[in-house]
Amino acid sequence: QVGLEESGGGLVQPGGSLSLSCVASGTGDTIRTMGWYRQAPGKQRELVATINQNEVRNVANFAKGRFAISRNTAENTVDMQMDSLQPGEAGIFLCVVLVGGTYYWGPGTRVPVPS
Repeated sequence: QVGLEESGGGLVQPGGSLSLSCVASGTGDTIRTMGWYRQAPGKQRELVATINQNEVRNVANFAKGRFAISRNTAENTVDMQMDSLQPGEAGIFLCVVLVGGTYYWGPGTRVPVPS
């Protein structure tokens, strides 16, 4: 079975920085796309950033210039460095991978940013 394990979440003060990591297992061949979504309380999850095998694919407008996504294809990992975090950007961050036309989601890691 495909499994995703996120790490790096935790409390961060406004203006602070945090780095998230995700490792995928049981995926077989190379994963085409990896990325991060965010879900705030009472809201739908939204795309933060995605990356294909060799290039960044999508970055949310709010994250441009402050969040940086990267991956190690051989290790099936994806990271995201987040700088200058604000309370409105808090939530549960979920790792997602696209394998064989199917999306798989991690359980999420919390990033509280107190007001």
